[in-house]
Amino acid sequence: MKFTYNNSYQTTIGMTPYEALYGSRCQTPVCWEKVGDQKLIRTELVQITMDKIKIIKVRMKAVYGSQKNYAYNQRSHLEFQIEDKMFFKVAL
Repeated sequence: MKFTYNNSYQTTIGMTPYEALYGSRCQTPVCWEKVGDQKLIRTELVQITMDKIKIIKVRMKAVYGSQKNYAYNQRSHLEFQIEDKMFFKVAL
């Protein structure tokens, strides 16, 4: 379950959670790459990670804004008068 979730494309961040954390796709038997194809210096790895975080933040902010607008448009302002009757639904 964990493997499937970490390798599933998330529209919110525009990539898989694994790719967001580690900067590359997860190595599975379906997608093998040659060992040593990409060697990174630590500073390059930090810079790439920071760039990914910036991209994720921008995408999450955009999605949050659209979700907020959708929720706001679905709500309506209700006004009640004294002695109005209302029904409450209680869920446990």
